[in-house]
Amino acid sequence: MVELFQGQPCRRIRIACGDRALVALQGAHVLSWISGGRERMFLSSANLWDGHTPIRGGIPVCFPQFNARGNLPRHGFARNLPWHAEQPSEHADQAQIDCTLSADDHTRTLWPHAFAARMCISITPGQLQVTLSVDNQGPTALSFSGALHTYLAVDDIAHVRLTGLGGQAEWDALTDARAAAAAVLRFDGEFDRVYAAAAAPLLLEDGAHRLEIAQSPQWADTVVWNPGQSKCAGMADMPPDGFSRMLCVEAAQVFHPIEVPASGHWQGWQRLRVVA
Repeated sequence: MVELFQGQPCRRIRIACGDRALVALQGAHVLSWISGGRERMFLSSANLWDGHTPIRGGIPVCFPQFNARGNLPRHGFARNLPWHAEQPSEHADQAQIDCTLSADDHTRTLWPHAFAARMCISITPGQLQVTLSVDNQGPTALSFSGALHTYLAVDDIAHVRLTGLGGQAEWDALTDARAAAAAVLRFDGEFDRVYAAAAAPLLLEDGAHRLEIAQSPQWADTVVWNPGQSKCAGMADMPPDGFSRMLCVEAAQVFHPIEVPASGHWQGWQRLRVVA
């Protein structure tokens, strides 16, 4: 059944071990994933919760544009619109909910394509998988960029390590510098970089906690972002200390848009698995 969180309609899924996820209908947006009794998502305490302003935290769906790389609103329109939630499927060790968004008169004023997008949110013990799929229902090809803009909760960003991207091509959005990624990423200020996606999962180490982060090869890039203290202080939708309790690790398509032929289908996923 639909429940309200901060006044916004949501659906919740849960499994027997106690793991659960909360999904807002605005944006098919995962707001919370609790696994092993621990909240794994960062959600800002300074969100407006007005039903159309982007939600800071959780897993925003950036579609059909990444950031400001085009003429659409920043990160596209999908995260701002109401999606239709289908009836959840819940079993002892697996639960899933699918949400859909289709082209309408409003989306066509922004992006002139006939499309149907689907977000599948699935939990099993210790694991969350989110899958975005796009069907092109029009007579010509469409192209898009985007991301699953995942905000991971951490105890203290100063003590976080991210491994698994070593040697991958790296672009620093703050300096426009390109390099090969270091074996271990650490965070002591604003951090905004795009990496060529690695084939193997990444490992986020946060004190005693470990989280494995994997993405399907349909996403060419991985974005790692933290606003740092100075930028965070100027963000209206973040508490001043929010930067210290989050890290974004995103399955993304930044540089080369995905092309879906007429009547074609695309899908890509990100999977989070609790290691410790």
